[in-house]
Amino acid sequence: MENIIEVSNLRKKFSKVLAVNDIDFNVKKGELFGFLGPNGAGKSTTIQMLCTLLKPSGGQALVNGYNIVDNSDKVRKSIGLVFQESTLDENLTAYENLKYHANFYGVPKQKAKSRINEVLEMVQLQNRKKNIVGTFSGGMKRRLEIARGLLHYPKVLFLDEPTIGLDPQTRNKIWEFIQNLKKEENITIFLTTHYMDEAEYCDRIAIIDHGEIIASDYPKKLKSNLGGDIIKTKIENKKKAKEEIESKYKVEVREYKGYLTFEHENGEEFIPEFVNHFKENIKSITMQKPTLDEVFLNLTGRELRDEEASATDKMKNKMRKGGTK
Repeated sequence: MENIIEVSNLRKKFSKVLAVNDIDFNVKKGELFGFLGPNGAGKSTTIQMLCTLLKPSGGQALVNGYNIVDNSDKVRKSIGLVFQESTLDENLTAYENLKYHANFYGVPKQKAKSRINEVLEMVQLQNRKKNIVGTFSGGMKRRLEIARGLLHYPKVLFLDEPTIGLDPQTRNKIWEFIQNLKKEENITIFLTTHYMDEAEYCDRIAIIDHGEIIASDYPKKLKSNLGGDIIKTKIENKKKAKEEIESKYKVEVREYKGYLTFEHENGEEFIPEFVNHFKENIKSITMQKPTLDEVFLNLTGRELRDEEASATDKMKNKMRKGGTK
């Protein structure tokens, strides 16, 4: 399958901060490609470079065959972009927002009206086209932004954290829409997310952390590389138990938040034997199938949600300091 995005040694440095560090990846035509990582990992910086909003510090990238630096105008005509933060004019109607965007992208007037109605129907907002956007729910606004990104028939649709700030039910609806969009429009979709469960929907994913891509493959392949079911147990005298488990079962044991975790090919059959061996010393034990959360933990030694919690705490502290001035 032909690549529609090709990235080679792409780099972005802000002052003394290396936000994106010589990354390489490709996206195939018609693919739903996920860029996965915590806040501050370099996801948005990468997407801004690919969309020509930021100039790279080094390396190169091609989007639809065009160099993002030398042919930025052609790249922009080839893509649609939905930002993390809403950029809709909430004082205008849904139709007026799309009409303004059609004019901006040079969609011929004779085609603009029919195309606007077409994308509104696509995102199930045709009956709300005369309503002021300020009255829309978060999910409706997100669908309208996706419609706006599709107006000029882009080859690639970039979605930067498309479900951030939405409730779980609305997130699910947006994902149903994204999957249907890929099938019906035969469009390539490149999205960033820090939700591990969302990345499961992607054809392929790349995991980025501290500006570097640490893994890239099909979700199933990444999970299968872990080597089996995930056993998580709390045992008295963790140090001794860790040594004994590694010696007896020939597995690598990680200690995390008071628990010992390791992989085993057949967890359901293994647990009774394990419990019988350690007897009273076991305080708790669980088993789960490999997830992308476990992949991230295995690759980095920490959970993605810890990174998110840390980012949230930093934001709260920043707001508190601002409020005391």
